[in-house]
Amino acid sequence: MQQRSLGSLRVSALGLGCMGMSEFYGRADEAESLATIDRALALGCTLLDTADIYGPYTNETLIGRAIAGRRGEVTLATKCGIVRDAGAPGDVKKRRISNRPEYIRKSCEDSLTRLGTDYIDLYYLHRIDPDVPIEESVGAMAELVRQGKVRHVGLSEMAPETLRRAHATHPIAAAQCEYSLWTRDPEDDVLPTCRELGVGLVPYSPLGRGFLTGQITSPADFDANDFRRHSPRFEGENFERNLALVETVRAMAANKGCTPAQLALAWVLAQGDDIVPIPGTKRVKYLEENVGALDVRLDANDLASLDAAFPRDAAAGERYHPDGMRMLRQ
Repeated sequence: MQQRSLGSLRVSALGLGCMGMSEFYGRADEAESLATIDRALALGCTLLDTADIYGPYTNETLIGRAIAGRRGEVTLATKCGIVRDAGAPGDVKKRRISNRPEYIRKSCEDSLTRLGTDYIDLYYLHRIDPDVPIEESVGAMAELVRQGKVRHVGLSEMAPETLRRAHATHPIAAAQCEYSLWTRDPEDDVLPTCRELGVGLVPYSPLGRGFLTGQITSPADFDANDFRRHSPRFEGENFERNLALVETVRAMAANKGCTPAQLALAWVLAQGDDIVPIPGTKRVKYLEENVGALDVRLDANDLASLDAAFPRDAAAGERYHPDGMRMLRQ
């Protein structure tokens, strides 16, 4: 598979988001999830993305089992910084943020144990704690680098000024943000800041939480425990308005001879060689479809047409409900 750079870290051009293998997107099938990771590695899709709160905690354990005996084949990314109490999947009211150095150190040790490894390739702050100076938090992560427990440091959903301050404390390899045809706000200031500093961008939900694949046509398509049932863009009138955007992707994909998912991913990939999307899936067939996006070529006319169809405010509804939105851009 093609390789790209996140700062000084070389990774596969496409990663695999593993969150849905444990929760949030309906029923999980452990055997299929393990098969999906195995197939990803076989295809050269070696950047695996997880976090301690996914499950909570069980997703890291799953990945630890999947990569046992083959650690050298994997670029392993995980995150800390969200403290999650027991509750319903996606219940942000049962979460809080902590970037305290002692919490980061303990979280790293716990993640290493669950993952069955002695180092993490890319360790992110999952969300930014406004009550802890970013210099203190990144300083603690820099110490983990010096100890050999972490190789590269990342931030997720941070404000540009926070990224600057963090990078001045210790080199930041990657900034993870939601970025897709219907979530383009990173283009305003986060992506330019990344490029100024030499930081790679890792888009999560590059398929609009599955909506841009064209597979979702009704809220009834979601399992009862799928958090999208209670996500603003998938509720009420917003759902119907966003379906029109999907039809645009579907029509253009048909003209290109690819699937809607491949078109949407190809657009993200075309935004720069410093961008490494991590579409999430728990099924082999969708993984293989996503990898096929690397073979889709979009010319200047294709990109202009997609830009026209998806202005910054194209999607109806916020990304999260207010509690979730308040965790962003700190």
